[in-house]
This record gives sequence, structure tokens and C-alpha cells, in this order.
Amino acid sequence: MSQLKKGALLTYLKIFLTNVIGIVITPLIVSYLGKDEYGIFNAIGALIGTIALLDFGLTNTVVRFVAKYRAEKDRKGEENFLATVGLIYLVISFLVIVLGVIFYFFIDSYFTKFNAEELRIAKLMFVILIINLAVQLPGMIFTGICRGYEAFVFPESVGVIRYLLRSITVVAVLFLGGRAISLVIVDTVFNMLTISVTAYYVLKKLKVKFKLHELSKKYIRQILNYSSWIFVFSIVGMLQWKSGSWVLGATSVAKVLGIYGLGIALGTYYGAFSTAISSVFLPRATQMSVGNATGEELTNMMIRLGRLSFMILMYVLGAFVLYGEQFINLWVGGVAENDGKYTSSECREIYIIALMIMVAYTLPLLQAFGNSILEAKNKLSFKAVLYLVFMILGAALGGYLSLNHGAVGMISGLVAGWLIVQNVMNFYYHNTIGLNIPRFFKELLHKTLLVLLGVMAIGYFINYIPGSGWFNFIAKGIAYTGVFAVSMYTLGTLEYEKQLLTKPLASVLKRK
Repeated sequence: MSQLKKGALLTYLKIFLTNVIGIVITPLIVSYLGKDEYGIFNAIGALIGTIALLDFGLTNTVVRFVAKYRAEKDRKGEENFLATVGLIYLVISFLVIVLGVIFYFFIDSYFTKFNAEELRIAKLMFVILIINLAVQLPGMIFTGICRGYEAFVFPESVGVIRYLLRSITVVAVLFLGGRAISLVIVDTVFNMLTISVTAYYVLKKLKVKFKLHELSKKYIRQILNYSSWIFVFSIVGMLQWKSGSWVLGATSVAKVLGIYGLGIALGTYYGAFSTAISSVFLPRATQMSVGNATGEELTNMMIRLGRLSFMILMYVLGAFVLYGEQFINLWVGGVAENDGKYTSSECREIYIIALMIMVAYTLPLLQAFGNSILEAKNKLSFKAVLYLVFMILGAALGGYLSLNHGAVGMISGLVAGWLIVQNVMNFYYHNTIGLNIPRFFKELLHKTLLVLLGVMAIGYFINYIPGSGWFNFIAKGIAYTGVFAVSMYTLGTLEYEKQLLTKPLASVLKRK
């Protein structure tokens, strides 16, 4: 099995574990920390995420340039590139510390709704996370190198092991009386260990060298010119996922930040199922672009990836539409207002926020390979500027709506800007990049649309299974999964899609 296939499978395993374990331990974390401290945990995470923008898009730049130098068999150029990026990362780490010190002295004036104890917790968490970030950002170069080399198995394996050990440690720390600060320390320790192990693999096993053959302003400008548009996308991502916490952090109590954070978490869990496929295809997109692949060839690849993502996403989205609110009430809900549980009205807010994100997130996830093509062709500027403008407008609209509608109002503004951008980008993909977008949608929905409509209709009646607890929810989930899997496999998939399952399974049975 190729590194691509193994990497995708391991990525899916990591995402499955991340989502399942995250769903299991989140109510435990909320219960032990309380809604207010959990809200602080989310708010500080959003603030640190802002400073993490100082990566300037260099991680993806490493993937792209390493893949390019390997395709061109230019070992000297690769060594010089990595050494130059390493120097840039040293500067970035220094800037992280400086900016962290500046931010620290404004925490009191920013979180105006926090009390003295909440501010103390927020400040201590912030200091630990700044140190973590100053080390983590340069360490990401090693993961980028692995991806550029298409050596996906090792870093994904490390990621799986890291998450399992981290989850066990978090549960143990909570049972021993640890608070939010303890969880931040746990994450910091595991980040350091992961970076060390990955660095050893890159330097000793892949035998990658960092050697400065030439340091020129022209070369640095070339690197930053490419990474600058990825940096703009980082700002866009920050506006999508962090700006709501900024606004609500300045205008709302800590509990509201927890509600918003849980809705965002469920939305990102949804997206993770699709990005597992697309994340391993940037090097392949780069090679296809270097090899001057035609628009139809690139469209074929995007259709194949898009259909696989579509089936997975529609399974998750359909289940959440039908049974999501019941799940959230069981997950973090309670019968009364208290520190560790959310009321039914608060759970409905979480459901609405998560559902809006999932619906808006679907199209860009299906067309994720299109973004890889833009990166490979160095044509990110239009999409970056478009997203930036409408995310700023969306954040402003969300901030206005949040004054009367809280967390739901905030996400409504962001989603509105998001949807506009996605429609405009389809015209750009078609007319400028050469992707056949009408064919993409036609083949995406071929055979799958009618199956989905049928499954949703049956799923609606499954909701009438009597009961209200976890057993009832699991029974509904099993019934829905069975209907979806059988219907999609027999009626919705193409022959090559069936072979993705049957061929590996057949080879395993043959060996036995």
C-alpha cells in the first residue's frame, strides 16, 4: 500500500480517535472545570490562535517547495530553502514572545466581563501557551518536510499515539483535581515530545539536511511572496474560527464563550472527516501542476476526491440534522442550571451554531483539492483577498447581530460572508483555473442525490423510535448507519469507489 493510502488511513484513524475521544471527554472537562472556566479555556485558545498567525503560512510553503525541489531533483536547492526557512522561524519565535508580552498587559482591559479569579487563570494560561507556541511554530517545519516527501505514515502514526496518550493523561489529571491550567501544561509537554520525535525522524531517517548555501534577499522574498497568500488565508481562518470568541470575549460572560466554543468544536469535527483526504494531496497537486496537467485531468482528480468526501460528509450531516439536538442534550445537557451542565435552551444554541457551520463548510470541503491546486500553481491571491474582505464584513455583521442574539448572531454573520465567497470562487475555478465546475457538480450528485433524499426520509421516521436516553440515541444511530451504508454502497457508488473497499478487503481475505 502506498504512503498516500496509508497516510490517508492513518489520518482517518487519528481523526476518528480525535472526534470520538473528544466527544467522550468534552463533557467530562466541562463538568470538572465548570461552564465559566471552560469558557476561559476557549477564549485564551482563541487569543493564542491569533498570535499563531505569525507562522505566516510557512508550514504549507515548506510542503510546496520541498515537493517542488524533489520533483526537480534539486537537493542543493532543498537544503538552502530549509536553512533559510529555519532562520525565518527563529525570527518568528522571537516575535511570538514579544507580541505575547504586549498582549499580556492588555488582558485585563480586554476581558471586561471576567472577575478577578477568572483573569488570574486567563493570564497564567496565556503565559504557558505563549511559550508553547514559540517552540511549536518552528517545530512544524519537520511535519511540513514529511508531507513534502510524501512520508505520511510516520507523522500520522505519531499523531495517533500522541492523541491517545494525551487523552489518557487529561482524564487522569482531571480525576486528580487538575484545572484548566493543568490541561494547558499537558498539551505543552506533548507538543514538545511530538516535535522532538518528528525532528529525529526527518534528520536521521529521511536524512534531510539544513545547509545554507546562499542567503539572499531575493530568495527570502520568493519564499515570503508564496507564503504571504497562505498567511492571508491564515487570517481568514482566524476570522472564521476565532473572531467570534474575540467579540463575545469582550461583550459576554465566560459561559457564552463555552456555548460558542462547543458549537465551533462540533463544526470542526465535521470538517476533519473531509480534510483527511485532501491534506495528503498537496504534494500530488504540485507534481501534477509541475507536469502541466490539463484542466480536465485536475477536474477528474477533484471529482474523485469530492465524491468520497461528499459521501462521508452527507452521512455525518444527515445524522446531525436528524439526531444532533438529542445528542447535544445527552452530551453536555442537564435538567437544571449548574456549573457542569447546559440547559436545553443552551444546548439548542450549540446545535444551531454547529449546524450552520456544517452546512456552510460543506462546499469548500468538497472542493478542497481546488485549493491545493491554487497553492501548487501559486494562484492564491484572488481567493485570499476575496475571503479576507468577506470574512471581515461577516465578522462585523456577526458582531452587530451578537448584541441581540448572542453566539447564534455571531456565527450568522460569519456564515453569510462565507457563503458569498464560495459561490464567487466557483466562477474563478471554472473561468481562470480551467476546472470544469458544472461537470464537477453533475458527477458529484450522480447517483448520490436520490440516495441521500431517500435516506433522509427513512431517517426522519427512525426518529420516532420511542425513548430519550443514550440507548435510544445509539439505536437510532445504528439504524441510520445501516440504511445509509447499504443504500449508498448498492445504489450511490461508482465501480471504482466500490473497489476502494472491496480490493483491500479481498487482498486481506486472500492472504488469510
